[in-house]
Amino acid sequence: MNYPIVMRLLGMVSWLIGATMLGSVPWAFPWFGQAEHVEWQGLIALAGSMAACGAIGAVLRYLGRGAQISIYRREAMAVVGLSWVLATVLGALPYLFSQSAVAWEEYDTGLRKTMTIADCLFESQSGFSTTGATVLTDIEDPLLLPRSILFWRCSTHFLGGLGIIVLFVAVLGQGSAGKALMRAEIPGPSKEGAQERMQHTAWTFAGIYCVLNLVLAVVLHLESMSWFDAICHAFGTMATGGFSTYNASLGHFNSAVIDYTVLVFMVIAGMNFTLIYLVSIGRGIQMLKDIEWRIYMTIIVAGSLVLGAISVWMYEDFDPNSNLRDAEEVVAAARYVPFTFVSILTTTGYGTHDFDRWNQFGRAVLFLLMFVGGCAGSTGGGMKVIRHVLFVKILRLEIEHSYHPNVVRHLRLGGVAIPDPELRRTILLYFGLVTFIFMLSWLMLVGLEPDSTWSEHNQPLQNKLIDSASAVAATLNNIGPGLGTVGATQNYEAFSSFAKLLFVLLMMLGRLELFPVLVMGTPAFWRKH
Repeated sequence: MNYPIVMRLLGMVSWLIGATMLGSVPWAFPWFGQAEHVEWQGLIALAGSMAACGAIGAVLRYLGRGAQISIYRREAMAVVGLSWVLATVLGALPYLFSQSAVAWEEYDTGLRKTMTIADCLFESQSGFSTTGATVLTDIEDPLLLPRSILFWRCSTHFLGGLGIIVLFVAVLGQGSAGKALMRAEIPGPSKEGAQERMQHTAWTFAGIYCVLNLVLAVVLHLESMSWFDAICHAFGTMATGGFSTYNASLGHFNSAVIDYTVLVFMVIAGMNFTLIYLVSIGRGIQMLKDIEWRIYMTIIVAGSLVLGAISVWMYEDFDPNSNLRDAEEVVAAARYVPFTFVSILTTTGYGTHDFDRWNQFGRAVLFLLMFVGGCAGSTGGGMKVIRHVLFVKILRLEIEHSYHPNVVRHLRLGGVAIPDPELRRTILLYFGLVTFIFMLSWLMLVGLEPDSTWSEHNQPLQNKLIDSASAVAATLNNIGPGLGTVGATQNYEAFSSFAKLLFVLLMMLGRLELFPVLVMGTPAFWRKH
């Protein structure tokens, strides 16, 4: 392990994170329309956090002095994994320094329940990993969470959306190091990029990402959102994160136009950015030929139609008043079902409707969707559609091999044979690891989380099994909201510090797709030779 180069690059990441905090500073002043007076609490917290980022970056750069930019796969994985650990810690500082609070304990006496270190780390990792889970119960009260800190909270989505390392390579470049860093960072099975040069590719992806954020922010502003709300919700949508500026999420606006606008951009955010680039240069036919995109869209259209039909005609989920006409139920289902379906599939987690009140079949479908995710090369989390496609194809080949052991067939994708003999093993290993991590974390949460988490918050104790499974799935796959005690109208505040730190690890595992995090626990990985 080449420690000096790792330290040098981590120092630059620290400075980059500190620099991005500058964007939250203007929102502490009243002329931006969000505060009645200067929010000194948030302003001082951001200043202190930027100073800490600068100091830590300077120390790391000093430790890496004299290092040559020559980085290999092991160093790249170390930089990526440690960058997310570093980002989690540094991103938590604004919450910690501002003494942000999860809720009022006694409003009349001004007694606030200040965020613990575990709370701050949870909220920070949830932002950077674009999970969108939260421990905050009231984000609309500036006495609990200053507006400038609320903007920083949404900004972590923007940074985490395409990846800190991708932005790092795009802005600073790293020569040959860029290629290794990009390979270790971009989620999903590798696909051929639009350009050969990694820095050019990083610039292209970052440019597309920023343009989509800008376009969506402008559209949302034209649809009656303030600039503050429009920018924050654009960050949450294009990063498939889900942080909102209101307790009711997008449901606060109660606007079908806004819902459908965000729905369209969530679908785009869940697509492979290489395809978006090809469309932008007039090669849209390549998107139509892409098997992952076709299946992704099929899942969205077919799944929404089936789930909507079942919800309306079998369970009447959208008929709170028996006198409502069927047409009104269909209109409601057409608005809420596709939005919720795409929000969970793309791991965005925005809410416009309390899906936890749906029928059991619908809730089960949403739970399974948590393990699907968006396309490879998108900002979406989850296991990725392409992995499921390959898993089904591998399974079919293995079944045929069981009764035709002498027949040799190549794994094919979109009619093209895949020459990589290691791909089958890699896909099966990934599915096995996700299943193992899910089951182990679920058992740990059920066994170690006290029953009082449910009883003290008026939640049925018999739901502990499904609630725990949902919480693990929602964090491991970077969804955010789950079912039951972590449902669409709930949050993660009730869990113990142990559970929140477990969720932090799961969110990081999901965002980096296991291996850059798992290798950090291997002693041999850190040896010099």
